[in-house]
Amino acid sequence: MRLPRVKISPEEGEALFHCTTRTVNGAWLWAERDQEVLRKQIWQLAEACGVEVLTYAILSNHFHVLVRVPRAAPVSDEELLRRHALRNPRPNKYQLISLATVRTQLATQDPEGLRWRERELKLMGDISQYMKLLKLRFSKYYNRAHRRFGTLYAERFTSVIVEGKDHLMTIMAAYIDLNAVRAGIVADPKDYRFCGYAEAVAGSQPARRGLQQVVEIDDWPKAQAVYRTTLYAIGAGERAKGKVIPAEHFNRVVRQGGKLPLADTLHCRVRYLTRGAVLGSEDFVARHFTAYCARTGLRLRPPRELPVRSAGGAVMALHGLRSAGFG
Repeated sequence: MRLPRVKISPEEGEALFHCTTRTVNGAWLWAERDQEVLRKQIWQLAEACGVEVLTYAILSNHFHVLVRVPRAAPVSDEELLRRHALRNPRPNKYQLISLATVRTQLATQDPEGLRWRERELKLMGDISQYMKLLKLRFSKYYNRAHRRFGTLYAERFTSVIVEGKDHLMTIMAAYIDLNAVRAGIVADPKDYRFCGYAEAVAGSQPARRGLQQVVEIDDWPKAQAVYRTTLYAIGAGERAKGKVIPAEHFNRVVRQGGKLPLADTLHCRVRYLTRGAVLGSEDFVARHFTAYCARTGLRLRPPRELPVRSAGGAVMALHGLRSAGFG
């Protein structure tokens, strides 16, 4: 059983989400050209919706994004118009005329312009709207490019709220960037073109800024050394399924620099990172648990402690899984 989606209102401050979606029947549909289009759309629509991509991974039948939703802040009309243009990069002449009218209505505080502003503001900082637009935009491209019709995705996207401290953000980012290693596509995540880490190594400034936020280091060379060591430490660990990074490769990376003492190693199955609802400290998870029950009236099983501890204490998970999730 999957837990209903947990939402955070703008008044509650910034939040971190790990979102995943996959193709219908898990079919391997996306070739490199399709993955490149999706990669561009991930970044473009994030900017258009006022959210920040920290890292991502795109495989042939699913993709992951780690997204920060910042605290609510005022957005000027000019910025709303710019973001609207990002969501509609090829407007026809009628849409251009309509947008010119909206600009005039905003300048004169016309009621129609105010209603347009209200609709646009509802799209800002909303993870559900971001994922909805991303999936819809890519579906339209894919169906047109491959002369197909019908649904592309197996289900609604799944999301996990992650507490952004005590290495949990780093662990989640590393899990995402190691997808291609686990799938046996590459031995080193930097060699997989469609993930945030490889894009950052290649010189992308948005990708670098995302990973610098993950490890909380402003200097890219230092951030890359810390994050690469983390990737190898987690990727070389034992797991029940999927490929791992050989221990000798991990040792070589450590010898080359970038030391990070890992106080916690997450030994839980992948589904806690994709099928859960909230991951973080006891207080963080309990707060969302209480608020969600009060808001919906649903009775849920209380959070459970994961078999790992961090500098901040126990790591808890709120989830909807009936069977044990560790292995």
